[in-house]
Amino acid sequence: MEKVRINKYLANLGVASRRQVDKMIEAGEIKINGKLPEIGQKVDPNDEIDVKGKRIGKKVKKVYYLLNKPQQVLSATSDYTDRKLVTDFIKGTERIYPIGRLDYDTEGIILMTNDGDIVNKILRASSKIFKTYLAKVKGKFPERKIELLEEGIYLDDGITLPAKAKIVEYEKNHTWVELQIREGRNRQVRRMFSKVGYPVVFLRRIGIGKFKIGDMRPGQYRKLSNNEVKYIKAMKEREE
Repeated sequence: MEKVRINKYLANLGVASRRQVDKMIEAGEIKINGKLPEIGQKVDPNDEIDVKGKRIGKKVKKVYYLLNKPQQVLSATSDYTDRKLVTDFIKGTERIYPIGRLDYDTEGIILMTNDGDIVNKILRASSKIFKTYLAKVKGKFPERKIELLEEGIYLDDGITLPAKAKIVEYEKNHTWVELQIREGRNRQVRRMFSKVGYPVVFLRRIGIGKFKIGDMRPGQYRKLSNNEVKYIKAMKEREE
């Protein structure tokens, strides 16, 4: 549907006349997607519109996706430098958001939804949920370094929380190491490995709690199953 002015849209829904809608905008009584609009701003049915605190308009079905984010893709809904976004991979008309973030150069699992009510509450619960990464690091990673990763690494922004780690496979000049952490600091996994002397050359997030990437290729996505949606909503309820 083509976007229309907010006053016309709400007038067509029978909320008020166009002039009255403009006055309500000036009085700060209307919000579009949680923000105060300007007079003349255009909307479509996917926008969330609140009038005096009450949700107005067509009810949008809530959707939940799991995406295998490729490298060099931004975990955001917009970017002034026109880099590729996670939202570019999801086909549909819903206005969706990533739940949390994944570094630009890191491949792997990211959850996405148009359920704005759930996003912040899940992010608050994320410190209780292990995120699993598979890192390819330079050199032969020694077993004794595993304990350092698990006990905590002193970074510029403080010591990391206790983690879980194991060596998965040795190659000629590299080692694959699995690391599970409960935090989401900027480039944390890469910084942890660099701190112990083994820089990361490739990084993939393969799991978030019960959600696993499986054999999905980069750029592939799927809708969450009913049981997975129940699980994600339970994460929200534990924070309420």
